[in-house]
Amino acid sequence: MSDGSSLLPASVLRNLADKLYERRKNAALEVEGALKALTIAGDHEKISAIIMLLTSDYALSAQANQRKGGLIGLAAATVGLASEAAQYLDRIVPPVLNSFTDQDSRVRFYACEALYNMAKVCRGDLIIFFNKIFDALCKLSADSDPNVQSAAHLLDLLVKDIVTESDQFSIEEFIPLLRERMNVLNPFVRQFLVGWITVLDSVPEIDMLGFLPDFLDGLFNMLSDTSHEIRQQANSALSEFLQEIKNAPSVDYGRMAEILVQRARSTDESTRLTSITWINEFVKLGGEQLVPYFSNILGAILPAIADKEDKIRVVAMETNEEIRSIKAGIAEGFDISAVLNIARRELGSEWEATRLEALRWILLLLERHRTEVLSFLDDIFPALLQALSDKSEQVVILVLEVEACIASDVLHFHDLMLILVQRFKMDPIILEKRGALALRRLCVLLGAERVYREIATILEGEVDLEFARTMVQISERS
Repeated sequence: MSDGSSLLPASVLRNLADKLYERRKNAALEVEGALKALTIAGDHEKISAIIMLLTSDYALSAQANQRKGGLIGLAAATVGLASEAAQYLDRIVPPVLNSFTDQDSRVRFYACEALYNMAKVCRGDLIIFFNKIFDALCKLSADSDPNVQSAAHLLDLLVKDIVTESDQFSIEEFIPLLRERMNVLNPFVRQFLVGWITVLDSVPEIDMLGFLPDFLDGLFNMLSDTSHEIRQQANSALSEFLQEIKNAPSVDYGRMAEILVQRARSTDESTRLTSITWINEFVKLGGEQLVPYFSNILGAILPAIADKEDKIRVVAMETNEEIRSIKAGIAEGFDISAVLNIARRELGSEWEATRLEALRWILLLLERHRTEVLSFLDDIFPALLQALSDKSEQVVILVLEVEACIASDVLHFHDLMLILVQRFKMDPIILEKRGALALRRLCVLLGAERVYREIATILEGEVDLEFARTMVQISERS
């Protein structure tokens, strides 16, 4: 191979490493002219030799000025090569990408300028380096030097134009890189990422919606950013995606529902409202597809029914009613045990509205899936008994309605009354405060004669005469 240093005048080689920008620029113009002539001559050996020289002796040099000269020289070489540049990009681009992490901010600046000039010449041919360019730009968007940031921004705009007009861009190869970056907290990087998501989503040929589950959580994370601008950009992107979901023929609701459920527990009001709103739309749009996820969704919706924010409460209650209206069985993936567990857990909520709705769910399950629910009776009954001491009379009344529903057949009626009497015996305070209400309500629901006869039978062998006397007195009051 030819020696690259013999192919360029000594003055050009010297000026490429000069500390003055104008001299380096003039030397670069000489390089451009030399490459044009060699391209016309078709002398690939000499072209390769000059590129190697610009890379090894300049772009990768230990001296900062030589690195600057190497970058401007490689850009000039690309301009000189013009339409022939594509076949040399695997040797020209890597040293420029390497310079994006240079300790010298001026070198990083010239790296942005060099790649910008290369991109203007090569356009779509640069797509094969897209992921590496994107990764570099992502880091440069948060560069400590504002001049480097500005240069990177201009390069970013050009790369966006190239991608939107290219048919070689691979969204499948890009998404893993995007997903990896979405949890970065730096505000400049976040703006950079949302900008790319928005641009790619605007290209009809690129299916960003199909990959939404890969970066949805990251977008939701930005809703609580300290920067108003970032929150606004993230919210705008999410609104656009939700609109697309409404018009899409098929969507992976389940995978996204899992993300939304987690975000519905956020301490940030905007994040909670947006996630609950999305869940509401999902239930309306793809209700039956979400049946296997109902327990997780209810785990988010039931607490939100008592949210301190009115808007969230309204949407949560509407969503809850939507879910209740969907009749599904085990064959459709409805997990009765999981839903019961959520209801049982929410019986311990500090909010009355949530406790009441949890009880309504147990009643609904008894109505639709009685046999299956009764098979889990040992799991839910202790929580129901505990709820008898609830400070809310509404909750207690609903608990009794659930218990009466369970006791509607002979076997469970006996068990219920026996456990209830034992509960009153163990906790005299509940007996005093709730005893009359409980018996009165059970009489309405199950029949007075039936209830009193069963209590009399249970108390017949009671050795604690004081307790038996209290029970009788409360029974008379009720």
